[in-house]
Amino acid sequence: MNHETAPLELRECLAPEADSDRHILAGMRNLEVIREGIFLSTCNRVEALFTTENPGQAKTSILSAFSQLANIPEKELSPHLYTYEDTAAVEHIFSVASSLDSMVVGEPQILGQIKNAYAMAVKEKTSGVILNRLMHKAFHVAKRVRTETGICSSAVSISYAAVELAKKIFHRLEGKKVLLIGAGEMAELAAKHLISNGVASISVANRTFERAIQVAKAFEGLPVSFDEMPQQLNHADIVITSTASQDFIITHSTVKKQLKKRRNRPLFFIDIAVPRDVEPKVNNLNNVYVYDIDDLKGIIEVNMHQRQQEAVKAERIIKDEVIKFEKWIKTLKVVPTIISLRNKAETIVQAEIKKSSPALSDLTPAQRQVIETMSRSIVQKVLSDPILFLKSKSDRATLDVYLDMTRRLFTLDLDENHE
Repeated sequence: MNHETAPLELRECLAPEADSDRHILAGMRNLEVIREGIFLSTCNRVEALFTTENPGQAKTSILSAFSQLANIPEKELSPHLYTYEDTAAVEHIFSVASSLDSMVVGEPQILGQIKNAYAMAVKEKTSGVILNRLMHKAFHVAKRVRTETGICSSAVSISYAAVELAKKIFHRLEGKKVLLIGAGEMAELAAKHLISNGVASISVANRTFERAIQVAKAFEGLPVSFDEMPQQLNHADIVITSTASQDFIITHSTVKKQLKKRRNRPLFFIDIAVPRDVEPKVNNLNNVYVYDIDDLKGIIEVNMHQRQQEAVKAERIIKDEVIKFEKWIKTLKVVPTIISLRNKAETIVQAEIKKSSPALSDLTPAQRQVIETMSRSIVQKVLSDPILFLKSKSDRATLDVYLDMTRRLFTLDLDENHE
């Protein structure tokens, strides 16, 4: 599911808590129907990418896993899910990595998130030959899109959109006081945009105070502890939150207690966290306004026409790379026969060298090595044409006929059965 198919309330139910992504991967690894798997969860999407010989059963298993993670019945979850198979799935992951499927087309964060998800899959040993190749190809495609199109030059990030919203609210940001809650990448990007728009001061609150100090120092701001947050609400005009907390960190009661001290000065919360940091009913308080990540959809329309023009170029690159990946997938069917051919050739070489050993006894080790190298070289040259022929037929409907003919000509099945 993503920001187009599911509301924020549903997406945040699937936002992973600590180690939950690892548990999902472990579950995928233990399912016999799934051969390889990757789990991707961001503020705007939750996806399971997997290889299987039984798509129907595998999808049922994944739906069950999502249902358990979100604690939502499958029948309520299903209408918000999308599924892609085969080359459509390859095209989708290339589009996601290239940021064509993002809420903000061209935003750079998604590629890093995919790399992190892949790194986790590698660590948990759920990624194999196919997904390893697919992921590295996705990174290559994203790089091509970045360098060969102008899609990133006209893109805006979620943080940029948040600051644009603040400008619409106040018209001018000069003299405004900002409180950043959370000191991650989103907060840093927001701070850069805010400073460029002339805000009077920035305070940074983070659960790890050392991190708050680090970010605040980079922007000549004031680091504050989480315990000071209620008092900081008295002074702030704009509060931008982007923590990884599973619970609300700004509650209705906390804000209500501070309102009298503010003397009717408006307070704006821009909540770009998933799950949300600000309790929704805070928006019901007088002179308090809360915007969440879905409210930013209107803001990110800026530069959309230019981005869409560049997206057309990016889609052409993606389709080109999908065709290349599809050809590689088809060669996998040829690989076992090629391996069998090479194994049989090596067995013959070793057997003949062993048989000729008495006649070669007067040779030095170096001379014996020359003969062995020459023997293998001759065999490789003899096999080169059959192997190239099989690879060239990998995308033909008659491939099975050629594979069967090759295995019969070289008695490969007979040899393997004998072994």
